[in-house]
Amino acid sequence: MSHSESDDGDSEVATRYAVVLDYLPRGRPDDSRPQYQKDAIAYAVAEDSFELLELTLADEADIGVVDRVVIGPDPDDEIIESVSSITFDGLSRSAVSELEYAVDAIIEADEQRFVDVYNDAQPISLRLHQLNLLPGIGKKLRNKILDERKRGPFESFEEISERVGGLHRPKEVIAERILEELRDDELKYKIFVRPS
Repeated sequence: MSHSESDDGDSEVATRYAVVLDYLPRGRPDDSRPQYQKDAIAYAVAEDSFELLELTLADEADIGVVDRVVIGPDPDDEIIESVSSITFDGLSRSAVSELEYAVDAIIEADEQRFVDVYNDAQPISLRLHQLNLLPGIGKKLRNKILDERKRGPFESFEEISERVGGLHRPKEVIAERILEELRDDELKYKIFVRPS
């Protein structure tokens, strides 16, 4: 969670948002309780950490797929009663199919944050660099990126494509890595997905 300082010196916790992936007004299908005891739920992905979430919704919540909702530090209690982390396997089929579009929308909405991955990536060990965790980036391409960023930071995905020969889809490379990190809990190194 990121923190920012307010003018009076108090530490203030930043508002967190998530994108809704699926909405189940009648609750989970595997919940065997009578309908009147089931809560409406939604599946969502946090914009800041790509954490997968299950939201228990208030009775009259007006929510839809791709809606952006406040998940913290104080969730919008007119919509959300509780927020809990889930794994990729806990998502509904509809949520899984929506995930790629949601990740793409999050990247689009905050392009510089993801361009800065190319600007700021560091070595993990003597043999492994964070850039090598990105799909399709081997030693040669990594070195081209490092050489180009010495000349100045990248300002956009388009500029990365223009300056780094061989890296034609830098945005899609980021999206592919995020989805890989979401699907595989056992990955040793994660750049984007982290529990809050």
